[in-house]
Amino acid sequence: MSSKNPKRTLFWKNCNICLILKPKYISIAGNHPVARFFTADGTMSTMPSNILPAGRFALVLEYFGAPYCGWQTQDGQRSGKVSIQQKLEYALTQIAGAPVQAIVSGRTDAGVHATAQVCHADVPTARPLSAWVRGVNAHLPKDIAVLNAYPVDEGFHARFSAATRHYTYWIENRPQRSGLLSGRVGWHHHWLDAARMHEAALALLGTHDFSSFRAAECQAKTPIRTITEISIVRDGDFICCTLSGNAFLYHMVRNIVGALLWIGTGKRPVTWMVEILHRQNRTLAAPTFSAEGLYFCGADYDKAFNLPSIRRMPQFGLSYMNSAAGSPHNKQVGVK
Repeated sequence: MSSKNPKRTLFWKNCNICLILKPKYISIAGNHPVARFFTADGTMSTMPSNILPAGRFALVLEYFGAPYCGWQTQDGQRSGKVSIQQKLEYALTQIAGAPVQAIVSGRTDAGVHATAQVCHADVPTARPLSAWVRGVNAHLPKDIAVLNAYPVDEGFHARFSAATRHYTYWIENRPQRSGLLSGRVGWHHHWLDAARMHEAALALLGTHDFSSFRAAECQAKTPIRTITEISIVRDGDFICCTLSGNAFLYHMVRNIVGALLWIGTGKRPVTWMVEILHRQNRTLAAPTFSAEGLYFCGADYDKAFNLPSIRRMPQFGLSYMNSAAGSPHNKQVGVK
């Protein structure tokens, strides 16, 4: 069955359904409006109004990055590991019934995790909103999950529309490495002075040339970046390094954490951070710290996109849980 007015007809691919958008085919079933439609054999049926048309969606993901070569698909060809992008696009394709590409806000490295990674995808098929969350999750491995999905305007771009990106690095600071948190936190066996680390980190606030913290493989056109928030907090045996900025260079966060470790152990003075920042020479800075404790924690977008705040912090340790519940316990800068 077809309509003479193409603007009043919707086709659902792979379903052999033609919906005629006329008032007499709209009714109420309980508290839910439903649309009347005709199947191929001419039988009238109903379809819940929660079916969303094809278009662009923003997805929020969390994942454990250790088994993967990073976000980008092309990296898998070199390392022998698959990428998170490959897994997600496969799952989206299973639900959409057609190939779907996902664009991410922050392209994480091998071994880096995410608590609130943001990506967008243009889906060619009408589906309920739940299909892009629970449906996609049914086709993902257990260490990758979609948390939320939001229909967005075509002007939204997960990467280029992001105004601020948030990262957190968790360091377990005790003599013995962890058996339970292996791959999920960084580890340093010597005592770290969080107060010294925090004081040094404050020098990075603002807009600077971050060449001293830029990996040789970095392909960014400019080393100029703006850090809007940075803090180093001790929580029992853990040290939490939080950084927010407009964008980050390749390995920039891990290189900053590596420098902070040298300052935290007393190997370098607090003023050394300013010195290496101004020298703009990567060879004069500390080694890159491991990827294990690094988390992409969200991104901020203009209010015009009508998205909720997308920022989620990873949580480790009983003291962090207690403080989050309103009972501060060792959650101060430099307090053990």
